[in-house]
Amino acid sequence: MSLLRIAELRDLLLAPAGPLTRVEVVDVTGSTNTDLADALRADPDSWPDASVLVAEHQTGGRGRAGRTWETPPGTALTCSFVVHPPVPAASFGWISLLAGLGAVNALRATAGVAATLKWPNDLLVPAGSEVEGWGAARKVGGILTEVVALPAGQPPAVVIGIGINVLQGADELPVDSATSLALAGAQHVDREGMLVALVAAQLEVAERWRESGGDAVASGLADEVAAVCSTLGTRVRVELPGGGSVSGLAARLDDDGALVVVDDEGVTHRVLAGDVRHVRSAR
Repeated sequence: MSLLRIAELRDLLLAPAGPLTRVEVVDVTGSTNTDLADALRADPDSWPDASVLVAEHQTGGRGRAGRTWETPPGTALTCSFVVHPPVPAASFGWISLLAGLGAVNALRATAGVAATLKWPNDLLVPAGSEVEGWGAARKVGGILTEVVALPAGQPPAVVIGIGINVLQGADELPVDSATSLALAGAQHVDREGMLVALVAAQLEVAERWRESGGDAVASGLADEVAAVCSTLGTRVRVELPGGGSVSGLAARLDDDGALVVVDDEGVTHRVLAGDVRHVRSAR
């Protein structure tokens, strides 16, 4: 285990030499997302646009549906970005998917793994064996986005949490469907290099999205998300947040980022949120 070099990271990432407005690294915290959301509510100016909080160790990282997860210190890249996107709130449904696109691009470029995005917010890498609900892939990371309402009528801020398993061994993973970059045969498993690449990829995607006024389709980003989304073209079962499920072919992404599932009767379902299980490939 090697700790992140805070001074070097600030030299690389913090303005004016770098692209970020604030960079903080803490040894341990419960959740970087929670820390930032609380700080923004208390003082909206404390974390400006394009800032990031990184933790060496999270004791209460949060996933979908309130799940918690914890990684051994120094083995994962756990960070949260703050953005104040000047786009219509109706476009916010794309934020997790666009963050996923940026993360996939960073993993492919830096670690040399064939990463993909499992709708809406899981990062996958290929594996040699099948796991029910995941196919021949394993989860190497995840994304959790939160819209934070700010006081005095200010536009909301968005916190984008990204966690990537980098150095864990098989005995340090909580479930069979998880893996790490090291276990996946990544060419590089340097957390500092991964963070720098992740920042660059996130900002590149975000800038294109903003320039289009939040229109992921017109900017071409929707097509790029679809191209890296391994959910599309597979048969899925989606467990819906309010109960019940939808099964069928994951046909495409709608203009707002919703997953369009066509069931066996030919009925089309728009899924805005849910836990997706890959049943089998239709390709």
